[in-house]
Amino acid sequence: MKVTGLALVAPPTAADSPKVTPELLASVLARYSRSNEGLAHILEKVDLAHPDESIDRILKFVDYGHASIGGLTGGLAMAIDGVSMWLAYKIFEIAQMADGQESSTRYITMAAANLPAAEEIGVPVDLAERWSRVMARAFTTYQAEYARLDAQATAKPDVVRLPLNATPLVVKRLRKNYALDRARYFIPLATRTNLAVVQSSRMWAQTVRQLASLPLPEARAAAAALRDELLKFSPRLMRHSFADKSCAEQSHQEMAASVKLGLSRLSSAPLADEVWVKVDRDTPSWLREEQPLPEALRHRGSRYGQCGSAIRRMRVAFAWNNLALAELRDLNRHRTGHRYTPLIQAGFYLPPELRHSDHQSLLDEQAALTHELLSRGSSAYVYSLLLGAQTPFEHSTHADKFIYEAELRTGMGAHFRYAEHLSAALREFFRQVPEAEPWVAEGTAEPE
Repeated sequence: MKVTGLALVAPPTAADSPKVTPELLASVLARYSRSNEGLAHILEKVDLAHPDESIDRILKFVDYGHASIGGLTGGLAMAIDGVSMWLAYKIFEIAQMADGQESSTRYITMAAANLPAAEEIGVPVDLAERWSRVMARAFTTYQAEYARLDAQATAKPDVVRLPLNATPLVVKRLRKNYALDRARYFIPLATRTNLAVVQSSRMWAQTVRQLASLPLPEARAAAAALRDELLKFSPRLMRHSFADKSCAEQSHQEMAASVKLGLSRLSSAPLADEVWVKVDRDTPSWLREEQPLPEALRHRGSRYGQCGSAIRRMRVAFAWNNLALAELRDLNRHRTGHRYTPLIQAGFYLPPELRHSDHQSLLDEQAALTHELLSRGSSAYVYSLLLGAQTPFEHSTHADKFIYEAELRTGMGAHFRYAEHLSAALREFFRQVPEAEPWVAEGTAEPE
């Protein structure tokens, strides 16, 4: 694991603008909010070459509940190399106000050499060899199925749904993506990946504090590495990044609940699709919504267009019983609202082009390993999961954000399985809000 902070520098067009460090920026803007003298006057009083005294005088407010000052540091960018896909998922789950990207499964090494050592991630010593064997077998299966599917797509290009007049390069890319996106369900969740995250110092402190409170050694190692790098950019606010009782207790309770649920529902059989959508359109009696719903949607030129208040005020919660971890990695990164999953294996998804019966031996061996880890109450069970593991997943937000996600995840270039899940959620949403249907652009996940 390697953490690298990226320091922003002003472009040539801003060469004459004031230069501030992240914490000095927070200091100056905090003073700005408590003064009517204007920014230029404040900057005249601050020694930009020796900012520590000014910073300490202002940022002490953080210790008295004024945490919003920590959000004034601007976006601190951290690149985190060589973490497991589980840890990448967890960071995005915690950092729900962050911007970020994770390496696609189309572009990272798919081999046992790209796994962390068992001791790094807390796999019990007596299970380490067994864990390594199951993971290596999963990679071998992935490679074999990728080769088979790629050959199939070469022999029968119609299965790829190639666009008309596609160039040879486009044909090659879409053919490979067809195979990659269907074979990926055998990829271990422990596989190393890379991610980049940008968020304020306030949110970094919260993220690192929660990572440091988790029972898994990889999470604690990441917390320490992130803290060391963030100290270069925001040394004072990182005082608030250490594990605390509330985070540790909630982490313990959530992990215990996941272990219990995981044991009761563990299965490698495919789990039939179920979707749940709850729409809340209530408004206060003294602030009723007057906008007709079509007026809130029909003026948008695309999913990036502005929705009206009739949509923005509508609350929507939606959930699936069987979201595969392959899809969870992306849907978990939608920032708005709150996302929740116990991260268990209640079933195992394979696309129609793959048959469970052809891989039952691997799936049984993997499920037995997961069961053993769960039976011991080991939080390291997460590293025994493959991306085909199906887990419940819930997201609560507002209707404008839900519609954006549904249009994005069914639109051009969307993964076929995203489209199935979001189309199901849209059907239930339209059943409850029928007047929205003519104005929502559900796609067909056609290749791009």
